[in-house]
Amino acid sequence: MRIGIRPITEHRAGGNFQYGRTMLETLCESDQYDLNHADNRDEYIVFYHPNYTLPILPAGCSERWSLCPLPLLRHEYLLSSVRSRVRTAVSAGRVRESSCTGGHGNRRADITYEPKKRRYLEWRIRRLKIDLMLYPSPIAESFEIRVPFVIAIHDLQHLLQPHFPEVSADGQFEMREYLYRNVARYATLILADSAVGREDILRFYEPYGVREDQVKVLPFLPADYLQSDVSASELSRVRQFYELPERYLFYPANFWPHKNHVRIVEAIGKLKREAHLDVCVVFTGTSTDAFAHQTLADVNAMAARWDVRDAVLHLGHIPDSDMSALYTGACALVMPTFFGPTNIPVLEAWALGCPVLTSDIRGVREQVGEAGLLVRPESVEEIADAIRKLWTDEDLRQDLISLGRKRLSAYTREDYRRQLNAVVDEAKVRITSDRHLRPL
Repeated sequence: MRIGIRPITEHRAGGNFQYGRTMLETLCESDQYDLNHADNRDEYIVFYHPNYTLPILPAGCSERWSLCPLPLLRHEYLLSSVRSRVRTAVSAGRVRESSCTGGHGNRRADITYEPKKRRYLEWRIRRLKIDLMLYPSPIAESFEIRVPFVIAIHDLQHLLQPHFPEVSADGQFEMREYLYRNVARYATLILADSAVGREDILRFYEPYGVREDQVKVLPFLPADYLQSDVSASELSRVRQFYELPERYLFYPANFWPHKNHVRIVEAIGKLKREAHLDVCVVFTGTSTDAFAHQTLADVNAMAARWDVRDAVLHLGHIPDSDMSALYTGACALVMPTFFGPTNIPVLEAWALGCPVLTSDIRGVREQVGEAGLLVRPESVEEIADAIRKLWTDEDLRQDLISLGRKRLSAYTREDYRRQLNAVVDEAKVRITSDRHLRPL
């Protein structure tokens, strides 16, 4: 078969970028194995938007791998289209305007999310004789062209926590529902990152056509670029380049409200004032939209309020080559996010011997188990107390490092490769049997 892959190629996309990169690397490894041990002759075409970063094919790819530019509908155009549809629904009296702007989930269910048919894009892909498309992240083209596809849904937080504006306000809720409802109707198979994620997909989208046997669990892996062993000289180089303190907490995340940066800053402020502990936190990531810009402003205001401005470092976007040293040199990963169901930085911290503090929420709780300190993300007091323990108790840190590595070893790259191959093989069987196809 000819299999197309449409990964996110922007590093700033964070987990979506890493998920797609891991999928590409693993498929390439499987392709090399098949060349030596089987008669598999699948061809792989990696599609990309020419205005974005050119994807790099994994090392060792055979001649059956190629790159192909493809005109794609950019995010802002889709969002503009969704906003227009919402305004039309409001003017027609099908939905109240307050229901469209408040971010409260099912009150918008009477808006129709019929897919736009993109004939030219479909023609381009069919001309290349693509049998199956793989989408590591949700994208509208998956169902707007009539080509069978496998797609990942990483979270449904717009339905679970619609009060966060980054997933509900300014057309975000409608855009997500346009994506996920139509994915539910037309996907060959859907990938979830965990059993909890699978439960959410079935809970919300069975009414739109998702079946139990259609949703497969494919857990995350740590980013493939991370070094397992960081030298002392590399640690020193990174520390000097970024002017890092001797001890620091680490949090690699863009500045959206659900990431909870502000409470971390308040927690270290309370520790300084009440426990006389000088704790430093290092943030990476960017502020990519109005909600993120406001969050960064709130972080700075909170740091000023608690007089910890010198203890809060924001490094911005960090190249891959420096991330391993930042994790390794950290006292702990501090990630009290409100969103799950699972998160890649937890795995990265475990891989690099960095203790984990994260959220006691559904999904994350199952991911971490006893291999991290779990706190209620809304509680500054719990965050502060967990930070205090990690900052002052070296035995606890070492125990968590050991537990994290043990938990990480329970799911290996070989496990991931086997499960991904099984998903692709099942999709190929379904396509061949032609039993699952539902024309637009």
